[in-house]
Amino acid sequence: MTIKKYYRYLFLVVLVPLTIVICNEGYSQKPPLRTESKKAIRLYEEGLARYNMKDYNPAANYLLEAINTDPKFQNAYLVLAEVYWEKGSYKEAAKFYGKGLEIDPAFYPRGYYNKGNLEIKSGQYNEALKSFLRYLELEPGDPKYSNLARKGIKQSKFAINAVNNPVPFRPENPGPGINSPSDEYWPSLSADQQTLVITRLVEYYDIVMGKQYQEDFYFSKYVDGKWTQAVNAGSPLNTPDNEGAQSISANGKYMVYTVCNRRGVIGRCDLYFSELVNSQWSPAKNIGPPVNTAFKETQPSISSDANVIYFSSDRPGGKGKLDIWVSKKNENGEWGIPVNLGDSVNTPEDEMSPFIHHDNNTLYFSSNGHIGMGGADLFITKRNEKGKFDNVKNLGYPINTFGDEIGLIVNAKGNTAFYASNNEGNKDIYYFELYPEVRPVEVSYLKGQVYDARTGDRLKAAFELFNLKDGSPVSRSESEERTGEFVVCIPADNDYMLNVSRPGYLFYSDNFSLKGIFSIDKPFLKNIPLVPIISGEKVILKNIFYETDSYVLRPESTYELDKVVVFLSTNPNVSVEISGHTDNTGTAAYNEKLSENRARSVVEYLTSKGILKERLSARGYGMSEPVDTNETEEGRANNRRTELKIMD
Repeated sequence: MTIKKYYRYLFLVVLVPLTIVICNEGYSQKPPLRTESKKAIRLYEEGLARYNMKDYNPAANYLLEAINTDPKFQNAYLVLAEVYWEKGSYKEAAKFYGKGLEIDPAFYPRGYYNKGNLEIKSGQYNEALKSFLRYLELEPGDPKYSNLARKGIKQSKFAINAVNNPVPFRPENPGPGINSPSDEYWPSLSADQQTLVITRLVEYYDIVMGKQYQEDFYFSKYVDGKWTQAVNAGSPLNTPDNEGAQSISANGKYMVYTVCNRRGVIGRCDLYFSELVNSQWSPAKNIGPPVNTAFKETQPSISSDANVIYFSSDRPGGKGKLDIWVSKKNENGEWGIPVNLGDSVNTPEDEMSPFIHHDNNTLYFSSNGHIGMGGADLFITKRNEKGKFDNVKNLGYPINTFGDEIGLIVNAKGNTAFYASNNEGNKDIYYFELYPEVRPVEVSYLKGQVYDARTGDRLKAAFELFNLKDGSPVSRSESEERTGEFVVCIPADNDYMLNVSRPGYLFYSDNFSLKGIFSIDKPFLKNIPLVPIISGEKVILKNIFYETDSYVLRPESTYELDKVVVFLSTNPNVSVEISGHTDNTGTAAYNEKLSENRARSVVEYLTSKGILKERLSARGYGMSEPVDTNETEEGRANNRRTELKIMD
């Protein structure tokens, strides 16, 4: 070998293995080359040069010729495996690793670890298990790769068991209304399951650049049992730049999505939002700090009340590469400092595409850090009693495969999942029935309009929904300003307290049960009148409860009573009468006394919270002013009530 050729050879030997190690923890070949054939060496060196230039097809051809020249040329097999790895041909890469390692396993023991990873990536789980075990036999002393090999063994065993115990999975195509010859992905669905939003990769022609592609939003409606032709959302939602990875709110009127590499973006990718006002989407706005940073914020999922955002980010302070973070909106409409979901969800690798179900307790996400089938898998986690997400569960095979599964959503009913797949060529949207063990809680929704009780004018008002059993908050939202319309998602099969308020009006209170009655197919429909603060107007305090045949307030009354305190504090010139009413069970004298004592209990609570006694009066009307019949239990329950009346 000439001096010139020797230095060229040395350059390739040093440079190429560095590239391989950085990319794939790959083969690090050391001289001498394991062949006597000068022709094989020449072909091998040419293959290395092409590989170094990332010219993979010619590199593979030269290396294959080298192998044909000398079938025992171990170096050529191992580098050829790396070429196919870089091309994404994992099965071929594993095959050539295997052929090369058969010649002399001791020449490069770490090749078995690499081969195991490639077999995981190509779904050859039994072979992967053998490769990882073989690596530990040959090179047990390397702490880093021994630990990684043990993780590979665990992953192989998990995948083998998953394949042997498949979960129910029958994906269906929703049809040409949704899917087209272009790529469709990132589905998002309104709570009433009537509006589906997708991201579509649209082809267009640029006079300078030629054929180009950009991402736009498309909307489809569910009409008469099928999805209508998806329509471009148009301006201002769509722009000449890319928009994608969107999440639509439960009422279909608020959308958060990802924008990258555009003027106005703080980092590499930011979260933007738009609102549907008077049937028109508003110009997109950057959510801004502290949600967006100089790093990457992407793939948002918005809670049913549009007050919490989950998203993926590589910002500092995480557990790994991409982590899932959550930010909550305060009462002033400002987004709070995002909080990392912690190491029960996040790993040193990537956690992506979070989806918070409308029950606000079930989170689906994608990860390549948790044990799975290879690549990125889909997982589910639910809140525990302390409100933290834990017990992450893989959705199983064949929902998950050795490929990447990213971007799954679940309908409000909790029985159908939507996702994107390229199994048949282009990316298309599919849906499938979600098996019971990984379903969220089914939700229903409260839907209606808020209006002025005197004029009928539609009103914007604040909604607060609480669990009647323990007073825990369930949802906070607002009705639309122009129409007064609202949609509030709530888990079915529970009892709830509702409070609706607006400045200048008496607040509205109610309680209702969804146990065994309402579902997403049969929502709770209710129009809500708000009464202006005018002398003589009154409102029933439906969430004040007493012990049976007693005037002692029950603990769950505290929430409603505190609302009265807030109302009186924000309206300091208002004086009120608190009145008690009963049904006709018992004597008139007994009922009058009971109702007066109940009214006094409320007044005593209000004064204990700082409301001046001079602004309050208590009166018992007994059974003298019924609002319903006393012939039924429901009617008698309505007659047993506490009222607040505006006084002069």
